[in-house]
Amino acid sequence: MSKYQKDRAFSDYIHKHLAIPLIYNLLDWKEVQLRKDYAEYIDMMDGIDYVFRNGDAIMSVQERFREVQYKDFSDFTIRYRRDDNKVKERHKSEYFKIKAHYFTYGIIDSSKQDRAIAKDFIKYAIIDLNMVYEKLDDKSIIISDNGKNKCRIIDGSRIECPIKYNSDGSSSFFPIDISYLVQLWGNDMVITQKGFL
Repeated sequence: MSKYQKDRAFSDYIHKHLAIPLIYNLLDWKEVQLRKDYAEYIDMMDGIDYVFRNGDAIMSVQERFREVQYKDFSDFTIRYRRDDNKVKERHKSEYFKIKAHYFTYGIIDSSKQDRAIAKDFIKYAIIDLNMVYEKLDDKSIIISDNGKNKCRIIDGSRIECPIKYNSDGSSSFFPIDISYLVQLWGNDMVITQKGFL
């Protein structure tokens, strides 16, 4: 099984067994069942993993789940580039295509291999991506290849987020500290959370 398939199997399992009952059900978000080909298309082209409904409201969501070893991190990550991909059109990753309204990020209480024994999230948050992208557009959040490990607040009003590189060379990403989003722009940036604030 490829790394992508393993990661996908892990994410799908956590979505079904933890995210639905422990996050989305509490918000009364009901998952919309999409045709498989359409679901694959919006995942690949628009960075949308799932669509939910709450009354007349429709919410599209990108999800990322991490294993217990990431419990001390206070940020969520957005994939940035895949420069080593042989297909040039795939060099730009999630950041350049994502159209999801929200980003659900969670850290579970087990390893990936032991996901069947996971009972809960140590941390989770649903972040309003429209607000994040407004801050990226107006340079209130800056993506910088500065060699740093973590985000930092600069000028008392902006967040500088470093570009990080996966050790296997597969892609780069940038972290955004969730507590900084709330500190600078209020609780509206985070729809719900546990353990991050």
